[in-house]
This record gives sequence, C-alpha cells and structure tokens, in this order.
Amino acid sequence: MARTIIPFGPQHPVLPEPIHLDLVVEDEKVIEARPSIGFIHRGLEKLVEKKDYVEFVYIAERICGICSFIHGQTYCQAVEAIMNVSVPPRALYLRTIWGELSRLHSHLLWMGLMADSVGFESLFMHSWRVRERVLNVIEATTGGRVIFGSCKIGGVRRDIDADGFKSMLAELDVIEREIREITKVFINDNSVKKRLCGVGVLSRQDAHDLGCVGPTLRASGVAQDMRLLGYAAFKDLPVEPITRTEGDSYARCAVRCEELFQSLNLIRQAISRIPEGEIAVKVTGNPNGEFIARTEQPRGEVVYCVKANGTKNIQRFRVRTPTFANLPALVRLLQGCDLADVPVLVLTIDPCISCTER
Repeated sequence: MARTIIPFGPQHPVLPEPIHLDLVVEDEKVIEARPSIGFIHRGLEKLVEKKDYVEFVYIAERICGICSFIHGQTYCQAVEAIMNVSVPPRALYLRTIWGELSRLHSHLLWMGLMADSVGFESLFMHSWRVRERVLNVIEATTGGRVIFGSCKIGGVRRDIDADGFKSMLAELDVIEREIREITKVFINDNSVKKRLCGVGVLSRQDAHDLGCVGPTLRASGVAQDMRLLGYAAFKDLPVEPITRTEGDSYARCAVRCEELFQSLNLIRQAISRIPEGEIAVKVTGNPNGEFIARTEQPRGEVVYCVKANGTKNIQRFRVRTPTFANLPALVRLLQGCDLADVPVLVLTIDPCISCTER
C-alpha cells in the first residue's frame, strides 16, 4: 500500500501553539509521526547573560503564559537554595495557593481545547467561562491574570488579607459547582467517551520507559507527583497523586478532571492553615553554586538547573519542561492510530510548545 506524508501543524484548528508533525500515512492509518519543533524559539536561556539574577524572575515567568507562576517559583527556589535563603512560611503558603490556582486555570483551558477537538463547542465555551472566574480570582490577588508577577527571590511581592481570602473562598465554592457540572459531561457523555475511550493507550511500562510526566504518566498508573517532595507548603498539605490504570485518552482526561477538585481542596486547606508573618526576606549578595529544582507544573515535572559563579548574572540556566518529556510518548501514541484521532491524541498530552521552545 502506498504511503503518504501528511503535514499536521504548525497551524491547525486544535493547536493553541505551533507544533509540526509529518505523519506517514497508509490509507487512514498513521504509520509514523516525525515531530518538528523550533518555530517560536526565543533564546530565553541565553538572557541570563544580560539580566541579573533578580530581574531574571520575570524572564522565567515568561517561559510559558499558562503555567507562568510555577516557572517563576521554581527559578526562585533554585536561587534561594544556592544562596541559603529561608523563605517565610506565609510566603510559602501564598506560593502554594497561587500555584494551585494556576493549575486550575491550565486544566480548564485544556478541557476547553479538548472539547473543541471532539466538536463539542458548547462544552468548550463553558470550560473557558469557568476559567475566567479563576482568572478573576488571580487578578484580584496578584494584579495579573496570566502573568502574575508576584513571586520573587526571598518570598512574594503581595499579601492577601482576611477579606481577600474570604472572597476567594466564596468564589471557589461557585467555581467548584460549575466544574462539577462540566466534568460530568467529560466523564459521562457518550459522544466524548466514544472519541476518547480506548484511543491512544499507553501502558504503564511504556509510560515509565519513555520518561513521561504529569497526568500523562499518572493516567497509566504511575503515582508520581513532584508535590510529594514537600516544596513550598506541600510539606504540610496532604497530596495524593490522582491515577488511572487504563492509560488511554479518557484516562488522561479523567485525571485532569479529578485534579481540579484536588487543587480546590489544597487551596482551601492552605487558606485555613496559613500562618501570620512576613511575606519576604531581604536578599543581599550574589549567588554562587549550583542547584536543581523540581516542581509539579500542570503538565508534569519541570526541572530547573541553575548555576551561578558569584556575579550578578547566572552562569548557566537550563530547563527541562513537561512537554519535552512527553513528546516521545506522543510519537508512540500516534503510531497505528486513525488519522482522525491525531488532533485528540496531540491534545491529550496537553502540549505547551512555548515551554518547550525557550
């Protein structure tokens, strides 16, 4: 049977960001997928030579818009470890709250894109409508909606008072009710299940061997979550990784749906336990040393390697992002799939190309 190479992306209706795949197809079956990235490379890792280590927090946040806060937090954690800076407990709790709000809006954005990929336009609108409510909470507490700008080396720039927490909790109750309505559709609707169940099965062994992270890994039965390391306030908050065993597209969707409620619960617990005190400490001098920080982005584990030599500029800065780790799994999932399932399978790893192409 003759083979055809069909280009997928970098512009495609289901893709929020540019990724290109050359799909080798026989009839309607994908035999091989060859990924091509590099369309939006911005040279952010090179900017450590121009921006000092304090200013670079803003650069780290802009690696990705959707999970910007956790990028900035991870960079700060690395520099704080090098400089032996003790962040005040209240700041650690505030970082946790904003990090979980970031996870909420990222997962809701993904759910909208997934609904759009299966042709469910009304579900897409509802998912993004609820996400707007989350962004309103973020804006009320940080001043930003996507780029927070609230994390800094030594703590955070802003505090939240009692009235702010009261308003946040009231809004979270409304958000939870609406999330329950839309997740019921993702979990129970027959049209969604027919597009996702049994499609793109990734076994537990393959997920482990290919180095998958985040919901892509946990949907295949591996209970790995970097929040278990106890960074920020997670040493005080119980985190139980959400897992499924099916390993298919439906399982990856279900894991993200359940993680929404986990994040809501973690935010409420953090608010109830947050201690009084300072939100930042004064940091002086320049970093000198090397540290690797690992945190849990909405898409999975992100690794920051920061090396400093005692000057105001970081000597070496490298990031391993979740999408980069999940690309080998995507290539595996696309082998043997139907051509019509390619958009769904690409979205099930929740690709973030701006993270990957720094």
